[in-house]
Amino acid sequence: MDVEEFARRRLRAGEARGAIEGELAARVRQFKPVDEAYAGAFARAVVDEALLTSGLKGDLFETAASGVTMGEFGVGSRGTGDFFAHGQIARIIGKTSASVGVDQMDDAGAVRVGDHYVCCTVDGMHSRLSDFPFLAGFHVTRATLRDVFVMGAKPILLFSDIHVADDGDVAKIFEYTAGITTVGEELGVPLVTGSTLRIGGDMVLGSRMTGCVGTVGIAHHLTARRELAPGDVLLMTEGAGGGTIATAALYSGHSEVVDRTINLQFLRACQALVESPLLETVHAMTDVTNGGLRGDAHEMARTAGCRIVIEEKAIAPLVDPEVKAMLDLLGIDPLGVSLDALLIAAPREAVDAVAGVVRRAGVRCEEIGRVEAGPAEAVLVVDGEEQDFTPRFREAAYTPLKKVVDKQKGDVEAMQARIEAAAAAAIEKKERVRARLAARGS
Repeated sequence: MDVEEFARRRLRAGEARGAIEGELAARVRQFKPVDEAYAGAFARAVVDEALLTSGLKGDLFETAASGVTMGEFGVGSRGTGDFFAHGQIARIIGKTSASVGVDQMDDAGAVRVGDHYVCCTVDGMHSRLSDFPFLAGFHVTRATLRDVFVMGAKPILLFSDIHVADDGDVAKIFEYTAGITTVGEELGVPLVTGSTLRIGGDMVLGSRMTGCVGTVGIAHHLTARRELAPGDVLLMTEGAGGGTIATAALYSGHSEVVDRTINLQFLRACQALVESPLLETVHAMTDVTNGGLRGDAHEMARTAGCRIVIEEKAIAPLVDPEVKAMLDLLGIDPLGVSLDALLIAAPREAVDAVAGVVRRAGVRCEEIGRVEAGPAEAVLVVDGEEQDFTPRFREAAYTPLKKVVDKQKGDVEAMQARIEAAAAAAIEKKERVRARLAARGS
């Protein structure tokens, strides 16, 4: 519970201070074993701070609100809403000197340093794994290593961040770190630094945990999405999923499936490719995560300006059988969720050799599609007929709660316009503050 948000909402609604403090004190005692005096003093301090920081004017204190919430627009839900919001982030960042920047919507960014590329990325842990910190650390570490590997880079270090709310057990930090280092030690990539804080400091009650893990890698040959070319063949490895599938299993009563996600197949396949001279023949790689194959195929096509054709019948055998059985039982579209599979684009003459490297690493790898010249789109071939394969507003609903939330969708175009305006306002603020810094000689 965010006590600051609680106080601010009620103050904006015009409620009397005494009523706000009384209700807040009662809420505090629901979370903490404290007496009435402490809870009352806590509530008064929260309201004092909310009043002191309300109504402040100026660039440093005001936000040009869009009027669209994160959940309403599906930000973080790996669909078209999320992709649109990320596009606005790229607008704010603008053109940079990066070899691969955020405007390309790739798995990681890259800058050239001498004869090498330094690649970097960071991934947030799955929010629904807060009560399972080891799983959270394990899966987010796999995710960040994947994102650097698919750029053709060798990971050299990991860094982490963890935030636990005020009432969370300190052991969560240790479990999360153990999950990270389980993966890191198996791959020979050290965890070298990080940060540990409380969510909202004193202002958030409960035990919710969130965090991220990032990695830095070195590459000689980039396999960024932009290198995709007409004539390429698409290969995909078998996937059993990661944080998303683990979450689907946990919150749908299939906890036995979680164990299928505890593997390093993807990373072993990538490691073999990155260490092989055949990497030079690979044009592009990505992991099947963001909105599932629907989302990644769409983003790859858009970035490279090519047409991607996927054969539906080739996908099903590459989904772990136990995971596939669960998804079918729960009515979850396997093409719309993260499978943690590796997608490789290579010219026809290199495909057999590249697939051989992956298979020798013990990972199944098969052809699933092709790249053609044409409009920047992705299509799915079902029973010989091409069908639309664009991502949905949100990824496939994979928990009972997501099935409820997925039914809510407002006027997308109106929301997009408001979000674009908010991004433009942020850009203008950035320039105003930069002008002030320049005037100060800072």
